[in-house]
Amino acid sequence: MRPTHRGLVETLGRYSHFAQPGFSWILPIIQRMYKVNVTEIMVDAEPQEIITNDNLNARVDAQVYFKVNADEQSVKASQYNVFDYRRQIVNLARTTLRNIIGTMTLKSANSERGKINSELQSTLREETRSWGIDIVRTELKEIDPPKDVQETMNKVVKAENEKIAAVDFATATETVADGARRAEIKKAEGIRQAKILEAEGEAQAIALVNEAADRWFVGNAQLLKRLEVVENALATNAKVVVPAGTQLVNVIGELAGVLPLPPHEKKP
Repeated sequence: MRPTHRGLVETLGRYSHFAQPGFSWILPIIQRMYKVNVTEIMVDAEPQEIITNDNLNARVDAQVYFKVNADEQSVKASQYNVFDYRRQIVNLARTTLRNIIGTMTLKSANSERGKINSELQSTLREETRSWGIDIVRTELKEIDPPKDVQETMNKVVKAENEKIAAVDFATATETVADGARRAEIKKAEGIRQAKILEAEGEAQAIALVNEAADRWFVGNAQLLKRLEVVENALATNAKVVVPAGTQLVNVIGELAGVLPLPPHEKKP
């Protein structure tokens, strides 16, 4: 017998002993060996129509993976506690799916497949515990709604995708506009800052001129007074005799934009 199988030997119709992989003696006619596969097996729960909680007919199909435990008690239970465990598992899976999905809407059933698989596996394990079988996993193959409902759902999905695309495009456009606006703001700020710096420079230049004038006239109060006297005299057409070489004439000449006359030389 292969390592993938275990054997139950019956003598005259009664269980006699457990056969392990390898060579086993049996007495012809008196004894008979029933071989049990202990590897993992997959059965299809077969497609069926299930009415969901929102009164839609969904076509549901699932697969169940299981194996018979390799110990003697489990192998005996798979043969003596249940008749045709494969068919029983299929029927039990179909019934369990109807109970689970019948309490859910079609949308929730499609979005919660993991939950359905978990509940189906848990129920099957509990129900087959006395059969010596281990439910390895269950997989929900499909939940197909009616054709008209599927078309409507496709339209809804298409509309949602178009909406998302429109929102993304609007967001991108807004981002570009915001970038341009920020650039204009930065440019305006640069121009403003340049004007401020230019005005500050002019103000500093005027301040320096004023400061220089103040410093120059502070030590020349007498000269300033002379200028005032000359101005008053010229206003009244008074004759004022001022030596040509004096500092005052030089100042007046510089202010008027002319040079002082050279001293008059006497003829011999």
